[in-house]
Amino acid sequence: MSFGDEHGNDPGRTTDDGFGGMGQTRTRLPDGGAGDGYGGGRRPQRSSRSLIAMVGVVVLLIAAIAFANRGGGDDTGASGAGGGGDNASGPEPTAASGVKPVTGKNGGIPSGFAKDEQGAESAAANYAVALGSDGMFTPDSRQQIVRTTHDPAAVDTLLGQLDAAYSPAFLKNVGLNDDGTAPSGLTFVSRTMPVGTKVTEMNGDTATAEVWCTGLVGMAGEGSTKPVTATWFTITEKLKWVGDDWKIVSSTQSEGPTPVNGDNRASSADEIAKAVEGYGGFTYAR
Repeated sequence: MSFGDEHGNDPGRTTDDGFGGMGQTRTRLPDGGAGDGYGGGRRPQRSSRSLIAMVGVVVLLIAAIAFANRGGGDDTGASGAGGGGDNASGPEPTAASGVKPVTGKNGGIPSGFAKDEQGAESAAANYAVALGSDGMFTPDSRQQIVRTTHDPAAVDTLLGQLDAAYSPAFLKNVGLNDDGTAPSGLTFVSRTMPVGTKVTEMNGDTATAEVWCTGLVGMAGEGSTKPVTATWFTITEKLKWVGDDWKIVSSTQSEGPTPVNGDNRASSADEIAKAVEGYGGFTYAR
C-alpha cells in the first residue's frame, strides 16, 4: 500500500494489490466539518445518497473515519460486496457451528484459528474489528494491531506508511490531538462490526475472505462538530497461513451493500458518548 496520494482529492475507494510491490492507495479526506448531527434529537436530513469520505487504514481497512457530508451528490447506488466468488457451496450462515471458538489471544486479538474455511472467516472478521478500532489512531496500539494481524514480511513497510499517513495534520482534520487522543470532553468513536462473512477462495495455505461490515465513526460529546455516523462497507482480505495462524497479506475495501435507513430518532451527542463508554465491543470466533 502506498500513501503517496492520501491527501489528494481522489475517489474514496482504497485498494492494495499486495505488500511486496504495492499499488497506490488513494484516500479522500473530508472536505470540511459535517455540522452537528445531534441537534434537537431529530434525525438529520440527508440527500438520497450521502457522500462518504473514507480513510482507509490498511489497504482498505477500515479503520477509519467516515464523515457524511449533507450536500448533494450523484444518485448512483453503492457498490456491492465484490462478486460471489468461487465458493460452490454458497454462503454459510454466520451462526454457531458447534465448533468451539478459539481461546488464544495475541495482544488482545483472538488468535489460533483453524486451517479451514470457518477459521479463515473467523480470522478475517476479528481482524476487521481490530483494524477498524480507535487503536489504529495512536502509534503504540497501531503497531501492536498491525503486527498481530499481518504477515510479518509486510509489517515494517506497512507501519512506516501508516505512521506517515497518520500525520498531525490528518489527526487534526479528524478532530484529534497530535498524539491521536480526543480533546477533553469528547469521545472519539471508531468501531467496526461484522454482519456476515464468506470465503470466496481456499487453496492450501492461502484464502480469500469477504467481511460485510457496518461501522461507527466520528466524535461524540457535547459540542462535537463531527457527529458519529454509521457506514456500510465490505472488506476483502487475502490471507496466508503463517506460523500456525491466518495472517493478512493484502486487503481491499468497497462501499456497501447499504440498507435503507430506518426511522429511528437520532440520539443526542451525550447519549452516544455514554453508550460508547458503557458498551464494550465484541470479538467474532465461531
